[in-house]
Amino acid sequence: MHKRLNQKAKEIDGYLEQYLQKQYPSEIFEAMRYSIFAGGKRLRPILLLCACEMFGGDTQEAIPFACAIEMIHTYSLIHDDLPAMDNDDYRRGKLTSHKKFGEALAILAGDGLLHHAMEVMTNACVKNCSEKTVKAMQAVAHGAGVYGMLSGQVVDVLSEGKEIDEKTMYFIHKNKTAAMLQGALKAGALLAGATEKQVEKMEQAGEKLGVAFQIADDVLDITSSLEELGKPVHSDEKNEKNTYVTIYGMEKSKQMIETLSQEAICIFKSFPKGAFLAELTQYLIDRKS
Repeated sequence: MHKRLNQKAKEIDGYLEQYLQKQYPSEIFEAMRYSIFAGGKRLRPILLLCACEMFGGDTQEAIPFACAIEMIHTYSLIHDDLPAMDNDDYRRGKLTSHKKFGEALAILAGDGLLHHAMEVMTNACVKNCSEKTVKAMQAVAHGAGVYGMLSGQVVDVLSEGKEIDEKTMYFIHKNKTAAMLQGALKAGALLAGATEKQVEKMEQAGEKLGVAFQIADDVLDITSSLEELGKPVHSDEKNEKNTYVTIYGMEKSKQMIETLSQEAICIFKSFPKGAFLAELTQYLIDRKS
């Protein structure tokens, strides 16, 4: 699985390279490219392309949307690392954008990736205007917006240093992390012409996978190291963030990871070509970095 994912990630990097050619002013493109090509699993674009393929779609048609969702994800990481947010020095084993280029250019690099993502998807919709492409763009934008990732980040920030209940904790993880995975799976399914019921199942799987993935990240923040994780550990504790581990404890958190991931795997396995996504889910939950 590791080799297969690396190969898929390299393919996606090749497409990203085409969308991020340097122009004037070169400084903004350098900053954008620095964070995009700093590494990473390329999980969201892989999910999008695999969902498209699973339902018999044309993955070439899905490439702009896959690249766009990775740009959006990277913008969110740049902004998450800023001094006003998590104030982290390292991401993916390298200096964070604001440490490398300064805070102003880091903010602009995040803005640039977000807006360029929207332009890439819009261009794809103009080139091949159909209900499928427009709905795919809508799914990605929704997952990243004020009804998705952004709302989760807002509640996460506002909850720092405060006691929160289980419902609020689930809201944060469901939106901050799972919403973008849902958007990826939904967009891929829509581009392939999946039925409404099939798209709904992809959303359900994305929510379960996303929450399990974030709980696993909470666990790794405590149990891993900077060398393994590529970013500072104990960052949640430093920023007085609420996590599943702080609310439920380590053992129950691990049990929840197992339950949610297995539920996502069952959904993927219910489709004739869902084996790879099921295997990928298990791999992500078992990861050490």
